[in-house]
Formats: sequence, C-alpha cells, structure tokens
Amino acid sequence: MQHLARASVVVLAGLHAVNAKPVNAGDAFEDFISRFEKAYSAEEKAIRRAIFDENFNLIQTENTKGHKYTLGVTEFADMTREEFRKTHLGLRKGSKAFSGLPYLGRHQVSNQTLPATVDWRTAGAVTPVKNQQQCGSCWAFSSTGSLEGAWKIGSGSLVSLSEQQLVDCSGSFGNQGCNGGEMDDAFKYAETVGFCTEDSYPYTAVGGTCAASSCTVGLPKGGVTGFKDVTPGDYNALMDAVAQQPVSVAIEADQSVFQLYTGGVVTGDSCGTNLDHGVLAVGYGSESGTDYWVVKNSWGASWGDNGFVKLQRGQSGNGECGIQMDPSYPVVSKVSEIINV
Repeated sequence: MQHLARASVVVLAGLHAVNAKPVNAGDAFEDFISRFEKAYSAEEKAIRRAIFDENFNLIQTENTKGHKYTLGVTEFADMTREEFRKTHLGLRKGSKAFSGLPYLGRHQVSNQTLPATVDWRTAGAVTPVKNQQQCGSCWAFSSTGSLEGAWKIGSGSLVSLSEQQLVDCSGSFGNQGCNGGEMDDAFKYAETVGFCTEDSYPYTAVGGTCAASSCTVGLPKGGVTGFKDVTPGDYNALMDAVAQQPVSVAIEADQSVFQLYTGGVVTGDSCGTNLDHGVLAVGYGSESGTDYWVVKNSWGASWGDNGFVKLQRGQSGNGECGIQMDPSYPVVSKVSEIINV
C-alpha cells in the first residue's frame, strides 16, 4: 500500500464550491494525486484509479440525496473500505472490570440546567487535532484528549500529552499499541505514572520501547485519580458529562460516511453500532434545527470539519454511530492536592 501523505481534504469543484465548473473523475484523480503527493507504480495507479472512481461516484450520488452532511475527496479516496478499516481505527473492546481503583463508578447526573451549547475548544481545553496515521492507536488519541481537557479544567494549563507513551508503555494494562486498545485501560495506566508531554515523547505511528523515564512530565503522577463511565444509552447523562469536561467515546467509523466526510451533521442509518474507533466528544450544539455532538477525530486537521465531525444528538439508546454506548472520562486531582501529597 502506498505511503499516505498528510491527511487533508480536497474540496472539489462541482461538489462543494459555489458556481464552480463540474469535474470528471479523471481530472479529480490527477488533482488528488497532486494534492496528496501520491506516488504509484504504473500498475498500482490503475488499481488506485479504479478504487478512486468508485468512491468518486459514491460521493456524487450521496450528495444528491439531501443528507445533512456532505462527502468529498479526502486523502482516503483511493482506499477500499476494508483498507481504510484496517489502517485508521483501532478500538479493541474488552470486558469491563469495575472492581477496585482506579474505577470510580458511574457519572452522576447533576441537577443543574445544562447550557444549550457547549464547546470545550473555545474554552481552551482542546489541543489541536492530531493524526494517528496508519496505526490502530485511536484509543490513545481519545485518551490523551480526555486527559488534556480534564487537566486544563483542573489546573488551568493545557498541555499536549504523548500518545506514543500509551502506545509503547501501557501494554500491561491490556492495550496493544498499533494493534488496538481501550480508553479505560489507558486511564488505568495514567493513574500510575507521570504523563509525558507530546514534545518530549513524540508520536511515531509505530510501537517501540517504553521511554517514559526520560521524558518531560506534563501531567504529574497523582494527577489522575481514576476514571468514570457514563451510563450506556443515557443521552442526558452523556450531555451532562460533556458539559463537565471532554469525554472519550467509541463509535463505528468504518463506513464511507467517515472515510469521505467533509462536513455537516451525520444522521440516519449511515453508520452502525459496531464500535471500532475511539474519539473525543468536546461539545454539543444545534445546526439548522438538528442537534449534534461535536467530536474530535485523529485523522489530521484537514479531514472533515477541520478535523472534527458532528454526529446527530438526541437519539435514545445507542445514539448516532453508537456514541452513547461506552463513554468514559478521567478524574484528576487539583494541583494543590498533588503538591500536598
């Protein structure tokens, strides 16, 4: 499989641009190669062109159906859905172990009236969108996002934390690096260590030997006291939790709507509930009468809506793409409590 360049989205003339001339699949493919710096052998180019044409036709067809979301040519438009699924997801669901620390029980819904909209990005509690590349480490990015947000809210300091530390060092807690993992297991690990900064322990998209002992600590040991799960299928509980802090969530993302998503609110039966991808709920709001969750992804800042996707909010049960099935978040200490330990 060809090396994937930096993730970004091509906004094609005739698909998203206003008053632009339509383009054909051949022109679009050559533009795709140029924009994403693709390099193929002659044989592979023919194969990728055939896959691209199929995705391009799907984009055009779906965008005529009046969805509340739009599809477009993304970096992944020359990949089959199976290739995409194998390289850009990575959630592994194990059995929950609810006994003992650091599991701190279920999120308790407050009696307060919730704000109509929440956006932790504008509150400065969300780091820039990152890119997991061809490594099944989505669980690590979801986990650091929750930890970063919780620590910002608790300490006043937003620190970008190291996904690579989780990939390399949390295997004894059940995670499997680029072969998948789980957010709760990452939180269990984080409770036992000082957590490294992104700059001092940078992401490589491959598993390696744990080097946490030589990093710069961004979230001190004792800063994470445990984690809480949000009651599955409880829409109000998830809203209450997201109003409190960014929340790690699991979704099904192996569908074309994610592979080719460029904006809008994902609704309807475009995705299922076979959880395979860890992401981060960072807010909620409404758009043209449709309530949505704001979700931070880990496929680069140019995928989707600047690296984010909106999923329909307000559904009972599993929620859109299963977002209400398995939410959780870390609990952190106050800075004064750490200092006094």
